[in-house]
Amino acid sequence: MRWKGRRQSGNVEDRRGATPGGFGGLGGMGGSGGGGLSRLLPMLLRFLGVKGTIFAILALGAYSYFSGGGLGGLLGGLEGGSVQTTGAAPTGEVEQSAQEKELVEFVSVVLADTEQTWHELFKAEGQDYKEPRLVLFRGAVNSACGVGQAAMGPFYCPGDQKVY
Repeated sequence: MRWKGRRQSGNVEDRRGATPGGFGGLGGMGGSGGGGLSRLLPMLLRFLGVKGTIFAILALGAYSYFSGGGLGGLLGGLEGGSVQTTGAAPTGEVEQSAQEKELVEFVSVVLADTEQTWHELFKAEGQDYKEPRLVLFRGAVNSACGVGQAAMGPFYCPGDQKVY
């Protein structure tokens, strides 16, 4: 896939320099979260085909792995427990290697591509598509669905309409 030089999404929020504060546990991921995925997968298969869906999953997995999250969440290795963190504000520019910078650019291009595709698909059905924001983080992050961990792999939180 040739992606360098293509449009990057402006919907990327970089929280890699911050840590969540004051929350314990993983909370809020049950109930409404699973319904979206069960509807999304058939749509992905229908519009992207098996190869496209596999590529999308691999791209998300590669990003998760190289950003320090590992593959535990993608491979079902999520363990219980709580997240004990302290509050800290982001410290400006995030330190990143050349490889990390390239991965962030790649994910931003993939997100822009998915935004364009979903806009076209929703428009064909006479509906509007609301673009989610993609939140990059290390370790753990606060979301409207509770504290998310990098080991969980990518997840969507309907409470704040963001992908983590």
